[in-house]
Amino acid sequence: MLLAHLSYFVMWHAFNAHVNAELPLCKESDYHFEYTECDMLESRWRVAVPNKLDTCTGLPDPVKGTQCTFSCTDGEFLDMSSQSCQKCAPGSYSLGTGVAFDEWDGLPTGFATHGVNINNEDTKTNCSRSMWVPKGDHVASNTDECTTTLSYAVNLKKPGEVSFEYLYPDNNIYFEFFVQNDQCQSTETERRFVKISDADWSQFNVKLNRGTNVLYWRTTAYALQETAVKPVLLRNIAISGVAYTSECFLCKPGTYSATQGSARCRPCPADSYSNKGATVCHQCEPYSYAEAGSRSCKARPLCTKSDYFYTHTPCDSRGQTQLMYKWMEPKICTESETGAVNLPASGQKTACPPCNPGFFLTNTSTCEPCPNDFYSNGTACTECPAGTEPVVGFEYKWWNVMPSNMRSYSLRHEYTFNMEPSTGWEVAGEYVYTVPGEQDSDYVLPQSLAKGDEAAEVSRVTFVFETMCTADCELHFMAGYTQLNNGMVEKWLGARGKQSFSYVVQDNATTSFTWAFRRTQERGTRNHTGDVAKIYSVVITNTLGGVASRCRQCAAGSPDLSACVPCPPGHYMVNGTGVCKSCPPETFVRPQQTIGKEACVPCGPNTHINKARSACVSDCTLHVHSGAGQVLHYNFSSMANRTGFRSGPRFTSGGLRYFQLFHLGLCGKEDRQLAVCVDNVTEQRREVRGYACQSMVVPSDTRGQGLVSSQPFVIGDVLVGVTTEKTLDHISSLENMFPVDTGLPDVIFYYRASETTQACKQGSNCPEGTCNGCSFHFLWLSQDACPLCTLDHYREIVSACVQGIQ
Repeated sequence: MLLAHLSYFVMWHAFNAHVNAELPLCKESDYHFEYTECDMLESRWRVAVPNKLDTCTGLPDPVKGTQCTFSCTDGEFLDMSSQSCQKCAPGSYSLGTGVAFDEWDGLPTGFATHGVNINNEDTKTNCSRSMWVPKGDHVASNTDECTTTLSYAVNLKKPGEVSFEYLYPDNNIYFEFFVQNDQCQSTETERRFVKISDADWSQFNVKLNRGTNVLYWRTTAYALQETAVKPVLLRNIAISGVAYTSECFLCKPGTYSATQGSARCRPCPADSYSNKGATVCHQCEPYSYAEAGSRSCKARPLCTKSDYFYTHTPCDSRGQTQLMYKWMEPKICTESETGAVNLPASGQKTACPPCNPGFFLTNTSTCEPCPNDFYSNGTACTECPAGTEPVVGFEYKWWNVMPSNMRSYSLRHEYTFNMEPSTGWEVAGEYVYTVPGEQDSDYVLPQSLAKGDEAAEVSRVTFVFETMCTADCELHFMAGYTQLNNGMVEKWLGARGKQSFSYVVQDNATTSFTWAFRRTQERGTRNHTGDVAKIYSVVITNTLGGVASRCRQCAAGSPDLSACVPCPPGHYMVNGTGVCKSCPPETFVRPQQTIGKEACVPCGPNTHINKARSACVSDCTLHVHSGAGQVLHYNFSSMANRTGFRSGPRFTSGGLRYFQLFHLGLCGKEDRQLAVCVDNVTEQRREVRGYACQSMVVPSDTRGQGLVSSQPFVIGDVLVGVTTEKTLDHISSLENMFPVDTGLPDVIFYYRASETTQACKQGSNCPEGTCNGCSFHFLWLSQDACPLCTLDHYREIVSACVQGIQ
């Protein structure tokens, strides 16, 4: 190593001597310093490198450099002349041993993006233009049916970390982050698969090893439904562990740093702006405005009726409320110009609406929930009589204030939350309604949270609504586990008269209900601010922490009347008495209906009640009387194990190849193996179980998996009956379902699904076993489905005599 350095010095001086007579001496502006590669002793040299060749002579000699592990702290940079750390000047920032990417007007240097086809065979999907798209302060993923990657390579001199913020709202996109070394080998990371965003922007951190690290953000959209896919958004990517930074970065427009040694730049407050490298923010002129973090100001428009909304104050001690008019916040319009509208006078008093059921009016004219074991119709609380229990839930039909478990917000078309204080829905006494947004394409959403009761198997949400529109407005009702990770239940297009809608929930878990209203899909307009959606009432049953508007009878003879117990399994309650009576044999009681003898549901043909008396099952055997007077005996035990199969390939309008994957578990007792369908698109792996289920699968090498499965749902989890009849309990089998007559009856298993899916879509053809999305038909041909052989199935054959033997 020493000989190599000496040789380097000799050649350098020889070069200087050769050109010394012809070129001027180098000034500091003619060259810059760099470090050589680190040797085995973790040491290096600082050398001067000319900015242009053959322009000057007399470069400084190489000197011993800092150790390779040397680094500066946040807010500092390494001054190569003195080889010491210096603080960043005002208007700039530094991460010390890191780099940050917070400007996305274009892809920063070093980043690359490309799209590929996820299918192994050619389709009509062209992914050459599929890419991550810079959006100013963030970068957005693709939403087409391609696998698109955003990558960045960095060489770390010591172990470091990468952090970034992301918004991942849609489980129709498969999103992962992983790291590879320079040999394209994946490194071990704590969390490779990214979780769905629970609310707003989420943080993601991963440790990085010393050496070359190639960072990959990869997305694949599975647009198998009619709804548009929401992109994944990234911002504020920061990487630590680089060798050093020899300069500070100027603050981007809309931000500033006022002091030396800043590690970050701060965004300018509202109604101010800044240019690049700013140390202070400048106030907008009175006739202009700016959002927080703006690089310029905009002229204020004239105020119109769409710039204010009305609401009601909380009730005062006299039981009155005031009608109040308020400007939309942040207020950007001006009232002082000719033609502008002024804010109407507030203060008109009216009588307060009653409290909602389950609440009572306090001395301060506020509504408070009744205590446990009490109920009310919205006035005074009354204790439930002995032998009864409150029926808890929420019933909102008066809207003087927004309920505590509901909130409202505005959502832009990119699905980024509006960070400024804004209102999406506002109370108006007899209803809540949508107030104008900043754009007609904004979503305005009220959200309600309900926690399922562990003792209840069914919850129901019912609401009454109305939409009044002049354009292509949309009202969406969604349900899920978080406000962003939810699924579409139903949507209504255009103006709709006052009507009611109900949705049954089967999960005993916290559920988020969301109503989203958008005036038009046209972006950047405010021409339909008069279009409005109204919700008159919302009723949610069987909730933890709910209130009661009535009480129901407990089972007679409960050992502890303070803890009401239901009737034993297989028993119904005689209406109004609290007396429990046993249902007839081979019947069960549905948990959501336990009053009256009509609550007893008989088992279907060739099924029997289970030990828990909660459902009917089949032991996989069947005895059928044939037309010839014979009794046919069947045993389907060998077909009871879970069986999976998939449909033929199908293609979306974009050319994505996918399949319908089915799993069946035909029959069996209580300990049978259930059919399972999964969603493995996101880290929150979701499973559904039953006799039959379906999911959509896409062949893909993403995540090293052969198949990506999504959108699982149960086709049947309740056995209705087993019979040879073509119709049972209003379910009919298709006439052309069975092959030509074989002389044997066809055995049909009938199932129902207790879980409600989206509204059925009518169709003229019948792909994947269904014609309407509600009834599914499967034909299973198997020798194990033949009847068992008996003596009646044999006949004696007498052979010819051969040497006296017959």
